[in-house]
Amino acid sequence: MSGGEPDWTSARAPDLGAIEDLAHAAFANLPLAFRNLCAGLVIHVEDFPDEETLREMDCESPFDLLGLFRGIGLAQSGEAATGQMPNQVWLYRRPLLDDWAEHDETLGHLVTQVL
Repeated sequence: MSGGEPDWTSARAPDLGAIEDLAHAAFANLPLAFRNLCAGLVIHVEDFPDEETLREMDCESPFDLLGLFRGIGLAQSGEAATGQMPNQVWLYRRPLLDDWAEHDETLGHLVTQVL
């Protein structure tokens, strides 16, 4: 390599754990008031949405969905009902990486935006 160019010969795509680390860092950097409103949020990272989710979201391709929220939105929230599942966010690694490769932004910014 010449001229201070990065050596990409051993570079690998971020794995599920790396994306999860970015997501948790993004959440930790949100304003405290917002984090308090999202207490108990569960973050999942998977390579792709499952077939049921793709059908439900009317996706033409598994790359169409970068992330998904399931739960009770802030506008609908109140007292949590007994047995109510926690609010959850899914981030999909392969669609995120595909989108990242097509745009001029950092992966951390993209994960924060989707989260």
